Amino acid sequence: MKYVLIACFLVLTTTCFAAEPTRVSLWKGHAPIGDGKFQDGDAFITVHQAEKPNGAAVVICPGGGYGGLVTGAEGHGIAKWLNQHGITGVVLEYRLPAGRSFVPLLDAQRAIRTVRTNAKEWGVDPARIGIMGFSAGGHLASTAGTHFDAGDAKASDVVDQASCRPDFMILVYPVVTMGEKTHGGSRGNLLGKNPTPELVKLFSNEKQVTAKTPPTFLAHALDDAPVPPENSKALYEALQAQKIPSKYLELPSGGHGLNGYKGPMWDAWQKQSLEFLAEQKLIPAEAAAGK
Repeated sequence: MKYVLIACFLVLTTTCFAAEPTRVSLWKGHAPIGDGKFQDGDAFITVHQAEKPNGAAVVICPGGGYGGLVTGAEGHGIAKWLNQHGITGVVLEYRLPAGRSFVPLLDAQRAIRTVRTNAKEWGVDPARIGIMGFSAGGHLASTAGTHFDAGDAKASDVVDQASCRPDFMILVYPVVTMGEKTHGGSRGNLLGKNPTPELVKLFSNEKQVTAKTPPTFLAHALDDAPVPPENSKALYEALQAQKIPSKYLELPSGGHGLNGYKGPMWDAWQKQSLEFLAEQKLIPAEAAAGK
């Protein structure tokens, strides 16, 4: 009887509880800043595995105007919500740019490559790895979704061999453009005070959509003052022009942050984003229904 009880306990502990979140270094203290240059620094991901994983994973980019990181409500809180639907949540603590425009993108690309490289170990399907972002984190996510490569098969680093293309995007009140309708603080922190027109265009992601851009869900409140909804509208129109599967949820109210990350507007994007992923066969229909 004692052995039966022990066996039952082992089964319960291995099947009914998710693994503790794991924090992983992306660069091991030697991080690129662009143009072949490096710094002593690092970025990190925290992997939240679901109790009953369905194989999908999302790299989560918190907002903060490229001057900070809102890793609670727009990071670890989102990972826990994804876990409830069988999705592995990967919170990205990206480096802040301070005018080094490519630094956050390099971190986001590395995060996607790292998840893809460790897919088997983390219970992830390498063809169902998406990226999600909020506010400036939405700009980073949409940058990763419009600036990617297939990896370098000849690279000595196995992570660099993997593709950094996300398989889908979820963008919530995102900064998208670096043009007239941008968020001034995000633009200044990312591009500096006097960016060239070429740099502004490169990081205006509505101008970077191609036929290879992944399926995308967007949500934005009409009364968002800091980040006008024209950001999401412009990207959605560009996606539609390229016939990319996409949905834009225009919310009647909630402002920036959607009433402090709670209430009907917050619930609406969560529900409909999961339904969108199910429609695209990226998660099971049961996961979208919360079953």
